[in-house]
Amino acid sequence: MKNIPQGKYRPYPKIDLPNRKWPNNTITKAPKWCSVDLRDGNQALVNPMDMNKKLSLYALLLKIGFKEIEVGFPSASKVEFDFLRRLVNDKLIPDDVTIQVLVQAREHLIAKTFEALKGVKKATVHLYNSTSVAQRKIVFKKPKEEIIALALEGVDLIKKYEKEHDGEIFLEYSPESFTGTELEFAAEICNAVTKRWGINENRKVIINLPATVEMATPNIYADQIEWMSRHLENRENVIISTHTHNDRGTSIAATELALLAGADRVEGTLLSNGERTGNVDIITLALNMTTQGVESNLDFSNVNEVLDVVERCTEIKTHCRHPYVGDLVYTAFSGSHQDAINKGLAERKARNNVFWEVPYLPIDPEDVGRNYESIIRINSQSGKGGVAFVLEKNFGYQLPKAMHPEVGKLVQDVSDKKGEELSATEILDIFKKNYFEVKEHITLVDFTLSSLKGVSKCVLTYIYNGKEIVADGEGNGPVDACKNALMKDYKNSFTINSYAEHSCGHESSAKAIAYIEIQTKQTLSCFGVGEDNDIAIASIKALFCALNRAAQ
Repeated sequence: MKNIPQGKYRPYPKIDLPNRKWPNNTITKAPKWCSVDLRDGNQALVNPMDMNKKLSLYALLLKIGFKEIEVGFPSASKVEFDFLRRLVNDKLIPDDVTIQVLVQAREHLIAKTFEALKGVKKATVHLYNSTSVAQRKIVFKKPKEEIIALALEGVDLIKKYEKEHDGEIFLEYSPESFTGTELEFAAEICNAVTKRWGINENRKVIINLPATVEMATPNIYADQIEWMSRHLENRENVIISTHTHNDRGTSIAATELALLAGADRVEGTLLSNGERTGNVDIITLALNMTTQGVESNLDFSNVNEVLDVVERCTEIKTHCRHPYVGDLVYTAFSGSHQDAINKGLAERKARNNVFWEVPYLPIDPEDVGRNYESIIRINSQSGKGGVAFVLEKNFGYQLPKAMHPEVGKLVQDVSDKKGEELSATEILDIFKKNYFEVKEHITLVDFTLSSLKGVSKCVLTYIYNGKEIVADGEGNGPVDACKNALMKDYKNSFTINSYAEHSCGHESSAKAIAYIEIQTKQTLSCFGVGEDNDIAIASIKALFCALNRAAQ
């Protein structure tokens, strides 16, 4: 960009990691999930959540299946403190759920935190202090030794209050701004913390390695995680946790690569709420796993409910293109996309195979509580197949393939003039106007049919050129018999190119729908549609419709 001085920005240095393993790994199981919506997400809101909103979002997190939930920073404000006490007093913490609280290494804050935790059976106390070069140099102006001492002081204080707590306490430590910290120093301070805590197989420690600010490409973060995994002492008793932010727009990729690199746990929020560009979105991460056949252990089978609760609690509207949950992410306007989706769904139905393989849809919308009605929507960019899809899925009209271009053009002409998307009802109106409200130059009055030895005989009554005509005919079916009766007085010769029929509606009230394609000397092929309780009458109505449309 112009006017940016040379050297103002510089590339992040590569990680010295010989024989890195993560590029060849595969995610085969879900990590431990921890929601930080009620703390990290809440502190980033214009209007932080009140008690009722907190309780509503907390209930949603439990319903989704989170077993670890960071409920706040109880020593920082009365609202946070009161919320935790409400959870305890109202017995809202299930036995299999671990509550997590954030705190800094100051005794009065830790004392207040344990006061809030009184009565909690299982709690993770999340201790943090910033360790990056920039923070040490600019903010704290402290050497490494004092940064380590601060962390250890926090550990000692937590151990002190742990002795007085009637419940199980777990330690989580975050070297905040980890991605801006020298790896050797990050390992040194983390190892000092776990050693001071007294780590063992019965006293595991969560080491959270946050991309507090996303500073490099996702592969760098993966290298950092694998490097730390190799250099953390008592690794088998360390739970490596990630907490990525989205400053570069790659928090999803960074977290997934970190899991490949050995991370065991993920902290994030629903819909990526959080400071600046937000935390990593757990919905996207979990559903990414679902599409790869990996059980996420989280229930997102009703994303509409998730959207409703989160948007109401955070007062943040979800973008229509947000992965998996946006209003338009399962919608195709492009004609070629619509055609491919339509064929994919039809092929899946025909082969009756559980494997999901539909072009442009990486996940079955029904698996997240969406339906198929909004998959294909029509505007000026849409194609003939999309129109046919809407008419079939919404109204039951199964148009023959050869009819798609004809109907598609009728709809596209209207869409081009309006310059906007057409609703399903508007598409139906266009279809009915062109096939059920046709200006007549020949009118069907009556039709009776009999059959003997495979030969159909009919008596046809119709109005043509202002005169009522009665004619009889026979043929190899009702349509052929009608055509032969017509040709005795009807002057416009034609041939029948194709015929199709189906029923529409429930059994007790189903109607027969017939489609006939004719060819005249004056026009290209033209379709007609007929609808009646009797399939023979529906066929004759379709023929008259086609004749009237051809005459136009």
